Amino acid sequence: MKIAFIVQRYGAEILGGSEYHCRLIAERLAPRHQVEVLTTCAADYVSWKNEYAEGADRIRGVTVRRFANARTRDIHAFNRYSEWIFTSTHSRDDEMEWLRQQGPWCPALLEYLERNQHQYDVLIFFTYLYAPTVLGSRIAPHKSILVPTAHDEPAIHLEIYKELFSLPAGLAYNTEVERRFLTTHFSIRAVEEETVGCGVELPGVHSGLREKASGAADAAPESSDAGDEGGDELPHDEESPSFRPHLAQRGTTFRRRHRLHGPIALYGGRIDPGKGCEELIEYFSSYVQEGGDATLALMGVKLMPLPEEPFIRFAGRLSDQERLQALEAATVVVVPSPYESLSLLALESFAVGTPILANARSEVLVDHCHQSNAGLYYADRDEFIECLKLLIADPHLRESMGRNGRRYVRQNYRWDVILSKYEKMFSRLRQPSGGRQFSNAGESRGGRRS
Repeated sequence: MKIAFIVQRYGAEILGGSEYHCRLIAERLAPRHQVEVLTTCAADYVSWKNEYAEGADRIRGVTVRRFANARTRDIHAFNRYSEWIFTSTHSRDDEMEWLRQQGPWCPALLEYLERNQHQYDVLIFFTYLYAPTVLGSRIAPHKSILVPTAHDEPAIHLEIYKELFSLPAGLAYNTEVERRFLTTHFSIRAVEEETVGCGVELPGVHSGLREKASGAADAAPESSDAGDEGGDELPHDEESPSFRPHLAQRGTTFRRRHRLHGPIALYGGRIDPGKGCEELIEYFSSYVQEGGDATLALMGVKLMPLPEEPFIRFAGRLSDQERLQALEAATVVVVPSPYESLSLLALESFAVGTPILANARSEVLVDHCHQSNAGLYYADRDEFIECLKLLIADPHLRESMGRNGRRYVRQNYRWDVILSKYEKMFSRLRQPSGGRQFSNAGESRGGRRS
């Protein structure tokens, strides 16, 4: 089959959010299908400035077609407009103006999709929020799958999204929490619905062992869980000239590279107030003031200033391998975002056996913690401090949570399970009776883009 993914940004350098999720799925489907990605030339989601070259590219086995945005975003003007539209009576035209101001505004991408949609068997749109999805999903709804990555936020209650969620033939939810929210608040008319999520690798790791530098008490290694592929030891080739026994221990490479000692609380992703990072730094500062002894390490793209404190370290944008090493080195991974539809950061932490400390305002994160028994969650500053103290002080608790997290990922987020769900959706959408029925329904709703 020929599959097109439509997403607002795309690139190996973009490590987070729906864009990262989209890339992981596209790369996994590429060996089985002819996969293309239709996206913009933007690398930065704040301004949507055209930075990538326009035209076709090849990234990790996937053909990527980039189209230039017609305008950049004035973030301050957009924020003022958003405040007005979320609190005032307005028209549909006002919402379309909000969509244009939000960006990315890329008529060239939509024109290409309209001219060439017949070449593709399936169109997969990633994230509900942006114009390429809102307008692109009208072009061929009968063969479109929406991966909403949705949560309860002011924007989702605009009228334009009521139409969007009624259009696509398929909806691929990230979690049951997201599915309940959308089916409760919107009229879903999809032919095929499935809770899919995203696959996560289960790398070989030591079974909860922490280095002495992490502040954990010495403990004898426990046997690996039954069914863990490859056991819990880090894979290495002792015959390789690059093998160094003293670097084979969990997290050593990341700690040495960034000169980190003692317990580490790690955050990864966009370093942005909207992701809860401002609050995270405030809470962590209070933890230190109360005698806490740990380092807050942040990896990702910095979109806000960080205080110059000895207990805060900025690791920068890391490669996939370095990101894995950081997750292994962490004593605990903090997931501070109040808005999540899945949280790959949480799942990747579980996969390497590192417990999480999550924001209780995110129902998805709380559900992950309940279902996995691999994380704690906080609703305020005091709970954050007490949970962090507990996790750092109790290595046996961390070891138990680490095993639980790996088991949770193995049972729910293996790649073979995720890809099988996508394949079933493709098959059902291409069945003649279902496809014709939905196509007619889509056309009666004015499915073509105006």
